[in-house]
Amino acid sequence: MRRALIAACAAVIAAGSLPAAAAPSPREVLFVGNNWEGTVDVLDHRYTKIGRVDVVPDKAARLREIYLNPIRLAFFLGVRHGPGEGHDQLVDDMYTTPDGAALVASRPSLADVVSIDLTTGAVRWRFPVSGFRADHMAVSPDGTKVAVSASTSNTVHVLDITTGRELGSFRTGDKPHENVYTDNGRHLWNMSIGEVITPFDAPELDWTKGDRKITVVDTETYEVVEVIDMRARLDAFGRPDLSDAVRPVAFSPDERTLYFQVSFFNGFLEYDVASDRITRVKELPKNPNTNPDRTTWVNDSRHHGMAMNPDGTKLCVAGTMDDYATIVDRTSLQEGPLVPAAKPYWATVNADGTACVISESAADQITVIDFRTGNRITSVPVGDHPQRIRLGTVPAGWGT
Repeated sequence: MRRALIAACAAVIAAGSLPAAAAPSPREVLFVGNNWEGTVDVLDHRYTKIGRVDVVPDKAARLREIYLNPIRLAFFLGVRHGPGEGHDQLVDDMYTTPDGAALVASRPSLADVVSIDLTTGAVRWRFPVSGFRADHMAVSPDGTKVAVSASTSNTVHVLDITTGRELGSFRTGDKPHENVYTDNGRHLWNMSIGEVITPFDAPELDWTKGDRKITVVDTETYEVVEVIDMRARLDAFGRPDLSDAVRPVAFSPDERTLYFQVSFFNGFLEYDVASDRITRVKELPKNPNTNPDRTTWVNDSRHHGMAMNPDGTKLCVAGTMDDYATIVDRTSLQEGPLVPAAKPYWATVNADGTACVISESAADQITVIDFRTGNRITSVPVGDHPQRIRLGTVPAGWGT
């Protein structure tokens, strides 16, 4: 009987009738890009650091190429002494592949996008962007495509996130910055911010900053379907004093309303997409200790970083040069407590949607703020000059 049972089991296995063991699901984590260090810290849902990724394992080879090319070297040093505030910008934005096996990151000073294998730490693929600097990215809703702004060539490249193959590209206004997918991935919005390192920061010289606009494209053809010039909308709203350089943005869950920050302004505006008009403006408190000299504000920022909670009732705002973050009620536009923060540079919603996570770039830490109360929950030390924060996944068991 025993021999018969063994034979029967062997026959079933040979026939492939037993179900295969399910592969462990990727683990959801929070990625924090340490811009000046070239590393990404990985935190679990309790904000405990479980590992770190070196995003520049090929740094020596890339620097060798740059130093042998006088033109590239000039732009490399320009990034260092311009937007880099005296430092190389080695990681800006980052997303993971759908299977959580690789981290894809833009590297501004190296003017490229790379895929880093999260198991081996090796570079899977590298895509040099056009021009001399890579910037903000966006991932498509299905996780298969990543869009990256090539800020010195006024171009957005769209890549296959797994292979790095370019799927398309389109032209933008001067210095493309933020990218956002809408309509379940059917459209891609790009916001250009113009020249941000010139000394011509007085309001009456704002026109010298270049051609700034929102460019909306069809993601099948990469043809432009709409161009939105906020200058005309701001003037019609009665705010010709405000810059039309659109910085970080947050869409409402139904994508009918866009909230956006602009250069030099301590606050944000509300824009109705269907009627194509600005509907409200919110000015947030000024920190009396903030230097009033606009030329001292980093890359023309005053406030830089926005995120909206999943049900669309609260906005999280990073008051970069005013050294605080706050939760704003979307209906009343009333701000909550001003949470002290050292040059907060970005805002992201956590995995369960209950809190906002900001990067404190001048304190080398992240801070978690409760959407309901507006109060600080915790702060966690990270690497040198954290900027972008993104949710992503890593292989099961990674970092343990």
